[in-house]
Amino acid sequence: MALEAAQLPVPELKDLARDVRARIIKTSHLTQTPHLGSCLSCVDILVAAYFHSLRLDTVNPRAVRRDRFILSKGHACTSLYAVLAEMGYLPLAELQTFYQNGSRLAGHVTHKDMPGVEVSTGSLGHGLPISTGMALAAKRDGASHRIYCMISDGECDEGSTWEAALFAPHHKLDNLVVIVDYNKIQSFGRVEDVIDLRPLAQKWQAFGWATREIDGHDLGVIEGTFGDVPFEAGKPSCIVAHTVKGKGVGFMEDKLLWHYRAPRGELMDQALAELEARK
Repeated sequence: MALEAAQLPVPELKDLARDVRARIIKTSHLTQTPHLGSCLSCVDILVAAYFHSLRLDTVNPRAVRRDRFILSKGHACTSLYAVLAEMGYLPLAELQTFYQNGSRLAGHVTHKDMPGVEVSTGSLGHGLPISTGMALAAKRDGASHRIYCMISDGECDEGSTWEAALFAPHHKLDNLVVIVDYNKIQSFGRVEDVIDLRPLAQKWQAFGWATREIDGHDLGVIEGTFGDVPFEAGKPSCIVAHTVKGKGVGFMEDKLLWHYRAPRGELMDQALAELEARK
C-alpha cells in the first residue's frame, strides 16, 4: 500500500511558502550565514513537493516505500530544514541552532541524525548521480517509490551531472525526477556569463529526458507538474523551473549580492515586513 501525500490546496501552500521564507530570513539573520538568495528561490518547489506530492511518513521517516527527495544544491539547506520543521521532522525552535557548534543542522545538508534528509550534499554535481543510483536500485527491486532530485543551474556546469543525465534514460528510469532550480545566478555571476546553459530544457530533452519548463513560483503549476510524472513511460522526467534568486523580498530578487549576504538591521525588518504584507 502506497504512502499518502499531504495534498494541501494551493492557498495553504502559498501561506506555508511565505512562512517558510520568513523562517529562512530569520535564521540567516540570526546566524549571519550565506546562500539566502539560493534558499529563497527554491521555497515554492520544496513546499509543493513536501506538502502536496511526496509520499512520506513523518512518524516513520525511513519507511521503505517512501519517496526520496535529494536536495543536491546542499548550500540551500536552510530552506529544506525549514520545510522539514514545518512537516514535524524537527522542532521549529531548533532552526535557531543552525550552523552552531554541536548542532545537527549543518551549513550544508547533512543526513546524520537528521530524519527526513536522505543524503548529505553540498559538493555540487553529486546529488543527481546518487539519485540515479537510488532510482536504478528501486527499479531492480520492483519498488514503486520515486526519487526526486533538485539541482542548481550552476550544477549543470559539472560533468558528473551530465554523466548521470546520460545514464538515467539509458536505463529507462521513469521513477526519477530532476528539478532544475533555474534562477540564473550562481556564486560568482550570472549563469549566462559564467557558462551559458541556453537552451537548457532542450539539452535535457536531447539527452533523452521527458522535459517540461515551468514557472517555479506558481504553486498551482508546480503541483500539477508533479502530479503528471512520469511525463513519458520509460523516460526520466526533467522539470526546468524558472525561478528568481531571492524570491519574495523585492530588494533581494535577482541580485548576486544575496548569494552570500545575510540581512541586518533595517534590511532585516524590511524583508520581514514585505513578507508580512503578503498575508
